[in-house]
Amino acid sequence: MTASQAARPPPAGPSRHHGADSQSRQHQGLSSSTPASSTATASDQLTPDSDSDDDIVVHSGAGLLGQGHDGSSEVFELEDRPRHRRGFGSDDEDGDEEKGGSRRQLQRRRAGSSSTAASFTLYTPDEERAVVRKFDRKLVVFVALLYMLSFLDRSNIGNAHIAGMDADLQSVPPKEDMYEWALTAFYIAYISFEWMSLLWRIIPPHIYVTLVVLSWGCVASLQAISVNYPMLIALRTLLGIGEAAFTGVPFYLSFFFRRDELAFRTAIFVSAAPLATSFASSLGWLILKLADKTPIAPWRLLFLLEGFPSVLVSVVAWHLIPDSPETAPYLTAREKRVARLRLRHENPATPPARDNHPSASSSGRVRRRQRLSPSRILSVLADPSAWLTGFIFLLANTAYSSLPVFLPTILTGMGHSPLSSQLLAAPPYLTAFLVVLAAAHASDKAGSRSPLLAAAALASAAGYALLALSRWPLRLAPESALRYLAVYPAAAGFFTVVVLTISWGVNNQADESRRGGGFALMQVLGQCGPLVGARLYPARDGPYYTSGMAVCAGAMVGVAVLAWGLRVYLKGLNRRLDMEEGVVVGEDGTEEEGLVGGRRRRRAGFRYML
Repeated sequence: MTASQAARPPPAGPSRHHGADSQSRQHQGLSSSTPASSTATASDQLTPDSDSDDDIVVHSGAGLLGQGHDGSSEVFELEDRPRHRRGFGSDDEDGDEEKGGSRRQLQRRRAGSSSTAASFTLYTPDEERAVVRKFDRKLVVFVALLYMLSFLDRSNIGNAHIAGMDADLQSVPPKEDMYEWALTAFYIAYISFEWMSLLWRIIPPHIYVTLVVLSWGCVASLQAISVNYPMLIALRTLLGIGEAAFTGVPFYLSFFFRRDELAFRTAIFVSAAPLATSFASSLGWLILKLADKTPIAPWRLLFLLEGFPSVLVSVVAWHLIPDSPETAPYLTAREKRVARLRLRHENPATPPARDNHPSASSSGRVRRRQRLSPSRILSVLADPSAWLTGFIFLLANTAYSSLPVFLPTILTGMGHSPLSSQLLAAPPYLTAFLVVLAAAHASDKAGSRSPLLAAAALASAAGYALLALSRWPLRLAPESALRYLAVYPAAAGFFTVVVLTISWGVNNQADESRRGGGFALMQVLGQCGPLVGARLYPARDGPYYTSGMAVCAGAMVGVAVLAWGLRVYLKGLNRRLDMEEGVVVGEDGTEEEGLVGGRRRRRAGFRYML
């Protein structure tokens, strides 16, 4: 086992190992009585001009070098990793020097092993939390705003439909399914260009996002000048291309957050969709209210007012979107280094050095940056878990894509006026916004996706089933009230399913190349769902839309079944990895020590999230 293989960061040691850590420090020549002030002294050694961190390893433990600012005893110690010349210290060597050189890099080592590695720097949990908070406030909130604008521009066609658009654009004689084709055209383009999610790692994100947001903002605004359905369908196709390029945001967020942090950040991002839908409904109500005072048709004004803000925000994106943690303009030099170091263990299957290429960091130094590997991307096609996740996403999107654009029409069919329907469409999505955030936070804390995902899918299925059965009076409440209340679990459920499915898919790929490939596959499969969802509510099925509601209910039940099946499959894979690698696994699933025939497996330590 080489030193480079042994230099994996072990899990943070809880305070109950304080005695063992003290004994280890005595072997290392580190005093167990190091004062708390040494934390700041050692921390100051971390500068943007320090040597590349390719030869350091992150350790954590209780009371190693003092306390954090909040009184916690956990710090992260960075030690020199022994350097080996090419051709020496290979995996096949079994000498005493090689054994000692690798073992003394392990946090939880056997008593009696020695270490000469010198501690040269550290960072505290306080500093890490400060970095995460900055990313939450500056990055996650901003991409959520962009996604809200994106979802607003794609779904406001439902509000425009009941605001007179169909009467103005319909041909003579009228064609019944032109509105459904306008919806379908968007998703055909959306699916065809899902591969563009890989461009987040190829084109600098600040350039990429600016161009993408500018393009869809212009197209969304131009829908206001449509003179017939063919023109609207063409513009919806271009809008689908522009918005498909933005779907890689969860993949992009994985550059900044750990696996167990990703679901909540994805939830903030995706929950902008129900927020956008409620905002669109409220704004649609306001525009219809003021329509008599303007010479512009209400639906044209709606497209214009909801599309043009994206054009303005694209300018801000150039300045606020960082390409990597090291280029975030709101981080100090030290925070940039901490942001990078905290993610070192997130890629246990990092390709060898030849798959890396140099890139300039914000400090002007040249550092190695992982490059997307085509072979690793294509290897996802042989991964059953990636396909299962994609099919879960397909079923979820069948419901996710249909209800937002048809809810105003459904509410009108319940007997409400167009004006009231716009307003009543908002509360279910505001509720969904809160439910999604709570569910994602609980999922991150539990370190598991499938239980909450399956529960949310069943809740959504129950809501859709109630809507499907509303044709036959249940005598439990007034019909319109019961149908309206059923919308709440339906909407909250499918939005939660979408968030957890996206996070689950990104979590269960070991490196950036596989994450990019897995995300693209999930999106290509998943976005086939809207092709079905966009045609579930034809006008002839109103006002109950029984068949469409039944299809969505069945899709949500299918999500629950597949999610639990995927959990069982991944649990079996984890058990097999434990047996093959002979590892001792901590609570966080990180390998502590494991040899297989004297070699450490390349993917040792990676475990699938259930």
